[in-house]
Amino acid sequence: MTIPTISTSSIIHHFSSIIDPRLERRKQHHLKDIFFITLCASICGADSWVAIETFGKAKEAWFNEILSLQNGIPSHDTFGYVFSVIDTEEFSRCFSRWVSDLSKLSGGEVISIDGKCLRRSMDSASNKAAIYMVSAWASQNQLVLGQQRVDDKSNEITAIPKLLMQLDIAGAVVTLYITPICQHSFSRILIPIF
Repeated sequence: MTIPTISTSSIIHHFSSIIDPRLERRKQHHLKDIFFITLCASICGADSWVAIETFGKAKEAWFNEILSLQNGIPSHDTFGYVFSVIDTEEFSRCFSRWVSDLSKLSGGEVISIDGKCLRRSMDSASNKAAIYMVSAWASQNQLVLGQQRVDDKSNEITAIPKLLMQLDIAGAVVTLYITPICQHSFSRILIPIF
């Protein structure tokens, strides 16, 4: 008898360690299915919960071949709710490990570090500040290797070391641009990172 092996690049394998915080009676969809559909939709350009649901419904026959969708494709509200209650730090670590398994960095790979404000992340009604993320982009593999949220009342400089610690960057060239207040503060920041 042959034991099936799990591909190390499997989305379901990499995200299975995330704890589902939902109440048992509210779980109509498996967490792994929600992650799988979301990542597939995002890779194909979906940029909102409605777009992810629309993508899921358009590809429902294919998703049914590989997932256990007893209740069909989750609604956009379900996608939004799940991602609002899961541990985002754990999700980020799982994402980084998954992408790391997908990409094989070659010597001299250029990894660009860049920070951005997430569109529509500011909510003035509930007094929530915009979300800033720092991303690592592998030029040769054309992949985002990982992301790190910038802590509130902080800046990108404090998030960069956390991001780099998640990645296997041996042999890679890491580039970033930080606008220094003065040359002295610029060198004090960069030396400990590298």
